[in-house]
Amino acid sequence: MDEALLRIAALYKVEGSVHGAEADHRRSHRRSVRQKISKPLVDEFFAWLAAQAKRVSRKSDLGVAMAYMLKRQDGFRVPGPTRLHRAPRSPSLLEDGRVEIDSNLVENAIRSPAMNRRNALFAGHDEGGHNWARFASLIGTCKMNGVEPYTYLRDLFISLASGHMAKDIDALMPWAYVQRAVASQ
Repeated sequence: MDEALLRIAALYKVEGSVHGAEADHRRSHRRSVRQKISKPLVDEFFAWLAAQAKRVSRKSDLGVAMAYMLKRQDGFRVPGPTRLHRAPRSPSLLEDGRVEIDSNLVENAIRSPAMNRRNALFAGHDEGGHNWARFASLIGTCKMNGVEPYTYLRDLFISLASGHMAKDIDALMPWAYVQRAVASQ
């Protein structure tokens, strides 16, 4: 399976060469690079994978994994259907420069709440679970707005304890906290 990893690494190397370009340029540039360089690599990889799959028992874990990949190879080449049957087809990796090669960015963004979600199941009470969801949402919003969550929550609790009016709750949101921090500098 070292050969498979080398072939996949070659695709990631191509992606690394076009990563970080400006958004307007990235779409067309990525697509052209993918068509010229990645498409032959993808075609060779799946041809190689199909040959290897013939040598492995379909019932083995490796055979099941190979069959899974082979069954989904069109996702690299052709736009596929979305979950909503009437919606436009979802873009494919080789056809659309906006599509990322993997979902690592999204997975990393949701990992912390996902890892802690099972802990919330043991909150002991529905309200405990709701409170966990509120804090997870606040912490996620802090991160999205570039606010350090601990500092924000400390300042939030001080404001609430000092009698901040409920009607002015918008002033305590993380995006407003950023604006106040920038204004005070």
